[in-house]
Amino acid sequence: MGLLVTAGAVLNCSFGLAPSTLSVLPLNRVNAMAPAANIMDNKPCVNILPFGMCSSILNPTVAAATAAALGVPTPMPCVPVTLAPWVVGRPTILIGNLPALDKDSILMCSWGGVIQITVPGQVVVQV
Repeated sequence: MGLLVTAGAVLNCSFGLAPSTLSVLPLNRVNAMAPAANIMDNKPCVNILPFGMCSSILNPTVAAATAAALGVPTPMPCVPVTLAPWVVGRPTILIGNLPALDKDSILMCSWGGVIQITVPGQVVVQV
């Protein structure tokens, strides 16, 4: 059994230099200490906030800055690009008719980063 993820969960990106938090809008009207998340809470700059600086060479701003620095890796501000939903979620528990987000879910950024949940936002509700 995993833990249900709620608003305020701490996220970490493999190419991000700082942790971030998950923002969940109270649209689904399910609360577990805070609004509960589902797999479609993946919108950049709405649900997924920036991770400080990005070090992925697939990020065009990082590639340009690195090229301008003659090949010296140069991190640039993070702007997540998350097009797909969280994988896998908990398909047996529905929040807003979509699978609930659990602590073991991951989200892929188009710049190559893997976003993971390090703190689920609550530690009481298991899914």
